[in-house]
Amino acid sequence: MVQHSRPSPQSSGPAGRFSGNRARNGPDSGSKAAVIPPPTKRGAHISHQRHAYAAIDLGTNNCRLLIAKPSSDGFIVVDAFSRIVRLGEGLAATGCISDAAIDRAIAALSVCAEKLRRRHVTLARSVATEACRRATNGQAFIHRVYRETGIALDIISAQEEARLAVLGCHALLEPGNGPALIFDIGGGSTELVLVEARRKGTPQIVDWISAPWGVVSLTESEAFDHADPAERLAAYGRMRARVADAFSAIARRLPRDQADIRLLGTSGTVTTLASLHLNLQRYDRHVIDGLIVPSTSMRAISARLSTMNLAERQKLPCIGTERADLVVAGCAILESILDIWPAARLGVADRGIREGILRSLMERDGGMM
Repeated sequence: MVQHSRPSPQSSGPAGRFSGNRARNGPDSGSKAAVIPPPTKRGAHISHQRHAYAAIDLGTNNCRLLIAKPSSDGFIVVDAFSRIVRLGEGLAATGCISDAAIDRAIAALSVCAEKLRRRHVTLARSVATEACRRATNGQAFIHRVYRETGIALDIISAQEEARLAVLGCHALLEPGNGPALIFDIGGGSTELVLVEARRKGTPQIVDWISAPWGVVSLTESEAFDHADPAERLAAYGRMRARVADAFSAIARRLPRDQADIRLLGTSGTVTTLASLHLNLQRYDRHVIDGLIVPSTSMRAISARLSTMNLAERQKLPCIGTERADLVVAGCAILESILDIWPAARLGVADRGIREGILRSLMERDGGMM
């Protein structure tokens, strides 16, 4: 039987300390960062009979699963799953999760439940984020998921979401002594986290904000004629203005005129744009995760995508039909982040909340390892 972990009382505070590698320097066209470092615990011993741990992240747009076993040099992923479910589709207009979105999410979570059983997972944590936080029927949805799949979803706070994202991807920060901003562009919200990361281990969270704009919510905020180039340009400007207003509070608090500032993003937006930067014909996580891309390139790609119509974006490799209508909103959010944190380079992470959950589970369960 899978043990579904609820967060400990300490889980909403600063992330626990881990030893770990940082991103390595490399050419601006795309350096690679270090592998996932192991969770560490004094006196912990990794047994030959390693247990399987699982993390499920049900977001506003995607349902993602990661199953892993601890190893001496990190953790070994034994299974993974990702499906676009658009749980938050129409939420801004109705205030609730639609029946169609619920059906899509439960279908995806049923696949996850089967994988948990097949991989003999002993400890799992499953979280839901902005769509369930915002929806009037969020709790009813959670109860239905448990009845139909056996998965106990935990609706986490925006603060906990930010903490887990930092915990999962901070190892990819470029080395340096300057302040760092880590961001996660989701479907229904975007988290910005200012960290102090001069020492080894998990960086200290200095400041953070969760803005109510993600790729789904921001896309649905703008109704316009997609066939009209002038309308597309105007809508992109309005998206930028909305996001800038939401970021204004933390923008005023961010340090100014600092040297060696660093920026790291975890989201489908940054991984997609990084794929376009490299002209990949098919998405390759091993190439993208840990890539360092010049910010000017990401801005140029964002500007180009914002001028394209839907059919043109659908034809681009690594975007396709599922992301084509949402990627422009992601570009607007990314450019707004670069406006308030003008780092020369952007680190790209194809890891985040799920990896943060796995680290937390393995650290707390160190006696089992």
